[in-house]
Amino acid sequence: MIRATQCAKLILSLVLFFFVSDLLAQTELDERAMVDFRKGIGFNSPDGSFGLNMRTRMQNRLVFNLRDDFSIEDIEARVSRLRLRFDGYIKSKKLTYYLQLSFSRGDQDWDNTQVPNVVRDAMVYYHFNERFYIGFGQGKLPGNRQRIVSSGQQQFFDRSVVNANFTLDRDFGLFAYYSQDLAKMHIRLKGAISTGEGRNQLKTDQGLMYTARFELLPLGIFTGDGDFSEGDLEHEKTPKVALAAGYAFNHKARRSRGTTGLPLFESRDLKSFFADALVKYKGWALSTEFISRNVNKSPLTYKQTDSATMEYVMVGRGLNTQLSYCFHNFWEIAARYAVSTPEQEITDFARKDEYYLIGVNKYVKRHLTKFQLFTGYRMQSALSEAVTSKNNFIVVFQVELGI
Repeated sequence: MIRATQCAKLILSLVLFFFVSDLLAQTELDERAMVDFRKGIGFNSPDGSFGLNMRTRMQNRLVFNLRDDFSIEDIEARVSRLRLRFDGYIKSKKLTYYLQLSFSRGDQDWDNTQVPNVVRDAMVYYHFNERFYIGFGQGKLPGNRQRIVSSGQQQFFDRSVVNANFTLDRDFGLFAYYSQDLAKMHIRLKGAISTGEGRNQLKTDQGLMYTARFELLPLGIFTGDGDFSEGDLEHEKTPKVALAAGYAFNHKARRSRGTTGLPLFESRDLKSFFADALVKYKGWALSTEFISRNVNKSPLTYKQTDSATMEYVMVGRGLNTQLSYCFHNFWEIAARYAVSTPEQEITDFARKDEYYLIGVNKYVKRHLTKFQLFTGYRMQSALSEAVTSKNNFIVVFQVELGI
């Protein structure tokens, strides 16, 4: 009986430590740890020397790809994302950590690497002050805005084809972040020196990757970190604007998309430029981003023992634009136009890819729990006689649930 009583007290103590947060309070960020525990389940040690926050989320997706005559070409039904995330601090909130694990096949980049890459993020941060902090480990490079925004804060069922082809994604290295207020404006400087090989690599070469991003918020900061969340769920009372630009140089890249994609037969130096803009006001949200990638040599690489076997670097440019309006009852209508255009050197293998999408979201607990229904048209246009054009309609239903 004594042991049972002690166990009951222990369980009660743990319950008092754990709490489920107000889901309306804070946006999920992938560039720093969340240590105030306003989301998920978390606890702090009695002496305040340790904190842990745990969250999980899943995305279940059903996609119909239809031919021009509306007959079904194929159906995609799967768990798109299944994540487990831990945030916290040790000793003080100057030293924080962020760990994210993935369990769905698409999340693990299985098709490109042939191994289950469970670890997505594993970062340790040190905060010198409120304006400057550094990170060490594996995390998102400070590239295009849509990649920086967590997939749990997206208003569409997935990121655009532009992001898929040209994003920097994740890498292992040293990261630095600095922010400063200038009158009513707010600026952020972000940079990284990383391996350039992508996540969970066994070894690296002598080439490194160098990334820099500059962000300007001329009308002040967004409500609840709204520049890291798609759609204006906060209903900004005054106009908010975010402008950004950046550059990345990947020396001796060994994969077709730099940090992602299939292995190349020869390394290449990749240069990426990205620029984006975001405007939010009274439920309206407009975002646009441009990305380009070029290479120092021919983007085509060949196997030394078999010249007929080839892999190419995805070089080209892309533009993605999204417009949405969120009603006060958290129903939202959203539209997207995205186009990815390959450079001339690879048009025998890659098509121009365009998406026209329109749909509706119902936010139950902001982005953490939502229902999404989208339809649209995809045009894959051949730019050479070596490939054929391909067009199809798409219908997507997705449910996201998280804590």
